Amino acid sequence: MNWETLLDFSNPEEILIRGTRVAIEIVLDDYLNGFSPEEIAARYRTLALAQVYAVITYYLQNQTDVDSYLEDWRAHAESSWRHHRDSTTGTTKRLRQIKQARSLEKQAA
Repeated sequence: MNWETLLDFSNPEEILIRGTRVAIEIVLDDYLNGFSPEEIAARYRTLALAQVYAVITYYLQNQTDVDSYLEDWRAHAESSWRHHRDSTTGTTKRLRQIKQARSLEKQAA
């Protein structure tokens, strides 16, 4: 199968489904969490069911490489989240404190 016609490999850090702005990790994260191809296609209306099946087939035929890609993606996402969390403004930190205090109040009630 010619994957170049179905997937966009132009950026090694993000494999997109050709003709969309959807990265394969979006589909695969749902697939690996038990969603059916039909459910995934319904969740992402810009994707055709055939595209979802193509991503899953690509994954199954290249599982070791794609698992490594997904591991890198998850590490990057975690790093980005931590950076964002640690570089928030005083206002955001204050809002988080208020949210945490309200949550504790609800638990105590």
